Amino acid sequence: MWQGIRALVTGATGFIGAHLVRRLDELGAEVHAVSRRGTDRERWHQADLSDAAATAELVAKVRPEVVFHLASEVTGVREPETVAPTLAANLGAAVNLLTAVTGTGVRSVVLAGSVEEPSGGEAPGSPYAAAKAAATGYARMFHALWQVPVSVLRVAMVYGPDEPNPRRLVPYVTASLLRGESPELTSGTRLVTWVYVEDVVDAFVRAGADGRAAGHVLDIGTPEPVTIRHTADLIADIVGGPGRPVYGAVAARPLDRTQRSDIEPAARVLGWRPVTSLTAGLTKTVEWHSKRV
Repeated sequence: MWQGIRALVTGATGFIGAHLVRRLDELGAEVHAVSRRGTDRERWHQADLSDAAATAELVAKVRPEVVFHLASEVTGVREPETVAPTLAANLGAAVNLLTAVTGTGVRSVVLAGSVEEPSGGEAPGSPYAAAKAAATGYARMFHALWQVPVSVLRVAMVYGPDEPNPRRLVPYVTASLLRGESPELTSGTRLVTWVYVEDVVDAFVRAGADGRAAGHVLDIGTPEPVTIRHTADLIADIVGGPGRPVYGAVAARPLDRTQRSDIEPAARVLGWRPVTSLTAGLTKTVEWHSKRV
């Protein structure tokens, strides 16, 4: 399916994006990667997708058959000054890209949504969640009004090797424990839904393959959430050593809610289910970090 297919991947230097680019390369796709900072790699484009003209120029140049939109400003910060940056990076960029591909004959567009998006009439818990939820709404509108073959994969908490943000929970706890330190955390009672990065890549590849996901908003996660405490203790057990997590040392963020993913729609539409258990995924992640700490 993928041999010679022109695939555009935005956010290609990000966690999921980098793994997805590698997978598409392996499948034989003609991968055009996009990031804010340039590289000397072939078919690598530098563009600011919050700029509508630059986005339109990029799409016209690449003429993609499949688009994976992962470019994002990922932050859990609850401060007013994060509203404008997350609005531009997570909503403006998505709208610019959807506008640019409308009427081009693109076969499939897959947007990365988030498990943080509110449901059931809840208020968004952060500027990031609000922007992501709005982007999902616009994607549904573009599909309904102009038949853009777009789907949204609402991804849970992704973890795995090569995570570039050391402040996120899994790399922070793992690196601290490998150094013999005790990571300082909240009470650890919050329930979150984890999903291994290669399982996420599987879902994106399936969603982009034949357009069957078009018009759908699908959760990509695992069926049962676990507590932060369970996750951190599991990492500590895998690492061994003297360090143990310290709970209650950090205040919880406001409006941090339980995360849940309903993966049955993804199973029906994509034939996708996660295959990596939390223990197996964290073991692989600890092995990766142990070679670098």
